[in-house]
This record gives sequence, structure tokens and C-alpha cells, in this order.
Amino acid sequence: MKVLRIIARLNVGGPARHVVWLSAGLKERGYETLLVAGVPPEGEDDMSYVAAANGIEPLIVPEMSRKISLRDLITAWKLYRLMLRERPDLVHTHTAKAGGVGRAAGIMYRWLTPSALAGRPRQCCFVHTYHGHVFHSYYGPLKTKLFLMIEKMLARMTDRIIVISQQQRREINEDFHLGRGEQFAVIPLGIDLKVYADWQTRRSRMRDEISATDDELLIGIVGRLTEIKNHKLYLEAAALLKKISTQRLKFVVIGDGTQRPELESQTTQLGIASDLVFLGTRDDPENFYPALDVLALTSLNEGTPLSVIEGMANGRAVIATAVGGVVDLLGQEVESVDGYTICERGIRVPSGDAQGFANGMKRLLDDPQLRDELGGRGREFVLANYSRERLLNDIAKLYADLLGDKSLAANSVVSRA
Repeated sequence: MKVLRIIARLNVGGPARHVVWLSAGLKERGYETLLVAGVPPEGEDDMSYVAAANGIEPLIVPEMSRKISLRDLITAWKLYRLMLRERPDLVHTHTAKAGGVGRAAGIMYRWLTPSALAGRPRQCCFVHTYHGHVFHSYYGPLKTKLFLMIEKMLARMTDRIIVISQQQRREINEDFHLGRGEQFAVIPLGIDLKVYADWQTRRSRMRDEISATDDELLIGIVGRLTEIKNHKLYLEAAALLKKISTQRLKFVVIGDGTQRPELESQTTQLGIASDLVFLGTRDDPENFYPALDVLALTSLNEGTPLSVIEGMANGRAVIATAVGGVVDLLGQEVESVDGYTICERGIRVPSGDAQGFANGMKRLLDDPQLRDELGGRGREFVLANYSRERLLNDIAKLYADLLGDKSLAANSVVSRA
């Protein structure tokens, strides 16, 4: 079975690793994948090295990028021509831009054929994964309404819509009324958990690198330095925490992006420059997560953040804004006080509340038992639900069901067992 997998760009982040893992891992389950990607824009780091490390050589369409432009017409035409050449059994798009141009090309591929005149379009299944969505916090109201209208139209020609959490399904299908309920499949992310098996032995590596002493508590945030990740809130909360905490604290920012100069300036203005380190993009998560005492996430909008899953896999206590799939990761509410809520597996804070975020961080730092309990429950949850093998089996079964290949579906179940 041939799969054409399309993503807008292989920039630093969870979606890039996700498509590489699927492309590499599904081969042994009977699916030959051609991965197609655009080019990361200036200011974003390229993650093509992950593809190379997994033996995947993506086909690059240089006209495909995150920004909307007339080049999208060229991209759609090139993808249509590629479909004619490759004749895929299934096309799977990831992220908003790839979902738009990829499915537009798919409409042409299905219907621009003589047999369509007799009501027999080309046979090909179309799947789209929402790693996040752009229906709030990205653009103004008019552009957001336009994108939502386009997505609703594209949903009509999509055989299956994959979301990565129940909360995301509720938002997209129920709140924004996109697609039909039976189109949706909830398939959580999956990661290589073996990388983090002995995380306790690596706690000192990054701490030594940044000269963090044993009695300093390290709070870190991991992600691209872009508006949607809202690092400004993290810095504001860090400054507030410094005023109310008596602990020795150190803050780290892992990731890079266009906002870095502005954030460095904000750090100086807030008076926390001597307490905070910008580490840039790193490819050693097995070293930097164990170094942290608390992992923070301050995003305005998320699908399911890979950084939180990886932090939990390393037994780290998490505090995050209550957006998207974060709600499902942190679990049920246990206690709500001082602008934050203690949940089964972490602390959640309303989006935009710097004081509540600072109060929540202080609670974690002042209570090592709570940190350990939340970190332990988070790790157990991730080990049980977010393995790469589970992800591959779930996707393989969905493909087999769509394509009507019961033998592949059965093999997927046997493999999981």
C-alpha cells in the first residue's frame, strides 16, 4: 500500500518528528510512504536531520511554506502532478497548510479523470491530522472565519479526521462545528519511550553545563519562540515568582525563533537576566528534561504538546496553561486555589494569568512531595498511553480499515498484542 504523507515543513516541533516516525515505522506494517515537505521560513530551525537519522529522505516542494501566498497554487498543482505520478492508495496531510493544499490537490486528483463523468472518480482515501488548529489565538476574526470556512469545505472530501486528544475533538467538532462526528478518530501522539528509560542517571549533565548548583531549583520551558507559545507569560511569571519565593531559582528557555531578541529584552526589563539562560534549539531531550525540577508551558493554543509528554516521560512535574490537549494530559481536578488548579498529573492555570502561574510554580517548588507525586503519576500515564508502538498500530489499523484490507488490520492487532 502506498501512502503520500504531506506536511508544510519539517521545522523544530512535534509534528515533524511525528511524520518521520510514521513514515519509518509503518513500512514493516505494509505501508510504503513518500514524505513530502515544504521549507521552514527564515527564523525557524530545520529538523530534517531527524528524517535522515530515521532513513527517510523527504521530497521537498520549495513553494510550500507556512505563509499564505499565490505560491500555494503552484504547490497544489505540483502535489496534483505528484499524485498522478505516484498513484497513492492514501494521502495523509498534517498541519493546516499541508491540509489545505494537499486536499485541494486531492480534489483535482479524484475528479479530473474521464471516468468521473460516469460518476467513478479515482480511488484514493484522504486523511488529515490536526496537530493543533488555527481557529483561535493565531489571527484576527475575519481571517479566522475564512480559515474555518475553508476547513469545513475540505472536511467534506476527507475520509477520516484525526485529532490527538479528546479535548481537541470537542473543540474542532463540537465547538467549531467542523466535520461530522463519525469522521473523527482520536489517536494520541506516540514517542520513543526507550530514550528516557534511565532518565535519573542524566540529571546532572545539563545542570553542570549551565553551572546550576544542587540547591538551585530549575524551571524550564521547551518550544519554539513564537507568539502562540506565549513565552512572555513565562517571563512575567518568573519575575513574579522571584518576588514571592525564598528558594534559589534558575530559569531556562530551550528553543529558538523570531521572538528571541524581544524576549531577551523583556528578560532584562524584568530584572531576571542573571537568573535565566536561553539555551537555543537542542537535540538532546534525554539530557535537558531530567535536569529540570519543573517543566512549564504557557501556550495560547495547543494540540497535544510533545514537550509535556516528554517531560512526563522523565518524571518531571508540569505546570501548563489549560489549552487544547493539555487538559487531557493533566487529568481530573483535585484542588483549586490561588489562581491555579492541581490535577492528577500536573498543575493547570488559566491562559494569560501570570500571577496564577507564579503561584502554581511556587506551590510545586515549595512542596517536593507534590512534585514527586505528580511527576510519578505523569510518567506512569505516558508509559501506558504514549508509546510509539501504540501510535503506529493505531494508524496502521485506521489505514487498513479505510482501505478495506482486513488482513492488514488483523496484523496490526496481532502486532500490538
